[in-house]
Amino acid sequence: MLHQFSLAFACTAWRRARLLRFAAAFLALVAIAPGPAFAQLDAALGTQVEEAEGESAPSAEQVISDEQDEGADTRMAMRIRGIFSELPAFQDVKVTVRQGVVSLTGTVPETSDIARAAGIARRVSGVVTVDSALQRDLSLAASADTLGSLQGRLEQFVRVLPLVGIAVAVAFGIGLVGYALAGLTGIWHRVAPNSFLAELIASAIRFVFVVAGLIVGLNLIGAETLLGAVLGGAGLLGLALGFALRDTIENYVASLMLSVRQPFLPNDHVVIDSYEGRVIRLTSRATILMTLEGNHLRIPNSQVFKAVILNYTRNPQRRFQFDLGVDADDDALAARRLGRDTLKNLPFVLDDPAPEARVLEVGDSNVVLRFLGWIDQDESDWYKAQSLAIVAVKTALEEAGFGLPEPIYRLRFDPRSAAVPLPQGPAPAAPEAAAKPSPPSSVRVEAEDVRPTDEIRDMVEAERAATTGGKADLLDEARPVE
Repeated sequence: MLHQFSLAFACTAWRRARLLRFAAAFLALVAIAPGPAFAQLDAALGTQVEEAEGESAPSAEQVISDEQDEGADTRMAMRIRGIFSELPAFQDVKVTVRQGVVSLTGTVPETSDIARAAGIARRVSGVVTVDSALQRDLSLAASADTLGSLQGRLEQFVRVLPLVGIAVAVAFGIGLVGYALAGLTGIWHRVAPNSFLAELIASAIRFVFVVAGLIVGLNLIGAETLLGAVLGGAGLLGLALGFALRDTIENYVASLMLSVRQPFLPNDHVVIDSYEGRVIRLTSRATILMTLEGNHLRIPNSQVFKAVILNYTRNPQRRFQFDLGVDADDDALAARRLGRDTLKNLPFVLDDPAPEARVLEVGDSNVVLRFLGWIDQDESDWYKAQSLAIVAVKTALEEAGFGLPEPIYRLRFDPRSAAVPLPQGPAPAAPEAAAKPSPPSSVRVEAEDVRPTDEIRDMVEAERAATTGGKADLLDEARPVE
């Protein structure tokens, strides 16, 4: 008794000290903000006092008394038995209480009832702890009760079947409406710029209507909880698939963007990053090229969408260029004019833009000239034209007396370190002046055929014609190109 009185007195003194501190803080706040704020501050302070007492004050249930009233075990046992008697699951549970320790023995129908019984007994006042030895009842009688419960659930399901049938019919009808709308391919092909986007619109319509039908059907049978679980699971699954299939999704979106933008047309001569060839087709996954060697090259559309694309076919006018070096002692400007005039006389070189020649640099033993000319790719082959132009300019320079030297290296010896004395004699004569350029010679290029005969282009056309209906190609030649 003395111990309990000391504990109660200590708790009371602690509470009084806490109350005094809160009262001082309360008076200070009231002095600063009097008036209408008094009620709010009083309520807040009272709440803080209650929370402080509830959290910090020691609870009597946490302390096990060293004495026990006579008849306490009997009262606790009768109280627990009375509670269990009202619960059908605990009819076979036996309760024994000694010194505040509750012992539970017997059987219960379900495994979850074991923890439930211990929780109920623990809440009775005066219980020190619970020693549970309960087991699940596996007898035939318990199985019969379980079967009876299953039978009741089955009967309830049979009663709900008409409503389930109506919900399924409504969901199926909404889905059929979506499929019917998606089947109007003519409308979507007129709305969308290409067949790929039209298919995507149709698929999106089908998906939206199917999901809407599922939502309405579950709502009719009152399965909103199941609907939330399904949608939550679908969201998590979609997020996981998004991370796992990130490259595939990126490639698919790039295919969609390329089909809308169309940076090239079939049979265009393009360079994509470091890959060169003619475009065969654009599919939903990759861009297929035929290289200049006749090989198939498949580039993922995600890479094509981000790549630098060089298209040689978009502009029919294309420039060629080549470099030639003349002797350092020759007149570089005269050689420049001669080469330019020679290019003008070539029938496949365009007058507008006019050909041009430039002094590029002074090398070790020559002056490098760069010659440029334009051709029409619809009339002339670029490679053939450049080859003939090089031959024509080189021949004209040589016939005019200009030298096209190889690299020359000059060696100088120090007379003081030479073992053999240098020959003494008159200074070498100055080199003769460079010959004046003669009029440009007429290089016979008429016999050469420079018409575009691109066998790779013919191969691409043959392969595209062999594709049934062209359904695999997302490029549309009737649409403008980006």
